[in-house]
Amino acid sequence: MTLDYLLFDTSEGSDGTGLFEAMAAVAPAHAAAVEAEIAQVLAWAEAQFPGGRAPVEDGGDWDAELQVTDEADGGIARRVYTLSIGGSEAFCAAFAGRFGDALA
Repeated sequence: MTLDYLLFDTSEGSDGTGLFEAMAAVAPAHAAAVEAEIAQVLAWAEAQFPGGRAPVEDGGDWDAELQVTDEADGGIARRVYTLSIGGSEAFCAAFAGRFGDALA
């Protein structure tokens, strides 16, 4: 799956955990496409690590947070999506292998 809207920045913790963060600011006409990409990423994570969604510090394999805001810059409406996905070393390796083309 190619991601057209989400481009993830990455960071690593000293304990092998990692964080992937993407932001997409789009016109309302493109909101459904961004939401579909987010749903695909989250569905992949759940399929690869079923039942593993929980904070890593609590023993989970991965967790995610999604923030959505509406903004108007110069009268132009934009919907801004911020997706953060953190995970264990195994999750991060699998994520990078699957979504490597979408990593900054």
